[in-house]
Amino acid sequence: MLLTIDIGNTNVKFGLFDGEEPRGFWRLSTKASRTSDEYGSMLHDLLRQKGLSFDDIDAAVMSSVAPALNYTIEHMCLDCIGEKPLAVTHKLDTGLKIAYEHPEELGTDRIVDAAAAYHLYGAPVIVVDFGSATTFNAVNADGVFLGGAISPGIKTSAESLSKAAAKLPFIELKTPERALGTNTKSGMQSGIILGYTGLVKYMSERLKQEEGMSGAKVVATGGLSQLIEEAEPNLFDVVDRALALKGLKYIYDRAEGKI
Repeated sequence: MLLTIDIGNTNVKFGLFDGEEPRGFWRLSTKASRTSDEYGSMLHDLLRQKGLSFDDIDAAVMSSVAPALNYTIEHMCLDCIGEKPLAVTHKLDTGLKIAYEHPEELGTDRIVDAAAAYHLYGAPVIVVDFGSATTFNAVNADGVFLGGAISPGIKTSAESLSKAAAKLPFIELKTPERALGTNTKSGMQSGIILGYTGLVKYMSERLKQEEGMSGAKVVATGGLSQLIEEAEPNLFDVVDRALALKGLKYIYDRAEGKI
């Protein structure tokens, strides 16, 4: 089986694939203070809940936007499955051409998302990933990653607002029933969630106006995509929270000559 690992700023996501069949997807919080033993122990328990163990895993592949954890996760893999994970970079064969001024600056999470969406859902395609940052990634029909946009994430913005304004509390991120907030909590939920829905809708339409992007599908991923989907049900063509983990499998298969 193949272990796929997506190291983000908020969560470390794991996926396990038996051939083409996904056997499980899990999330652990990103904490640089955790050791490889701690991550290994937690993943061991998650695998056991599915009746699996590290002995079932033959190989691993990872992408990361949190370099402080790379060494930890690599050593977890070495200790637990006896293999160092294949690390995704912009130089690896992903099935995409990268048309980015400085490709070394491009987050591997964006590359993996784009490769997965292009492979699974066709192109032109816009991938919106809701994480610590909200990223927009555009791939044309020729499989060229054209670029995109980066904005603060929903949770990041909500927390920053509460920290900057003394009278604004930390709130539950929940899609409001109305745009008109009648108290501080509902007003913040409206401004944050519905405001972000407007941002996503506008950016998606603007990106479709770029050369080669007319008629693009919009694919959403990330845990907070559900909030935007609830606010604007027809905004996305596809919502796939496991997109990055599927993309990592696809890239690994290409590297191994299976595709």
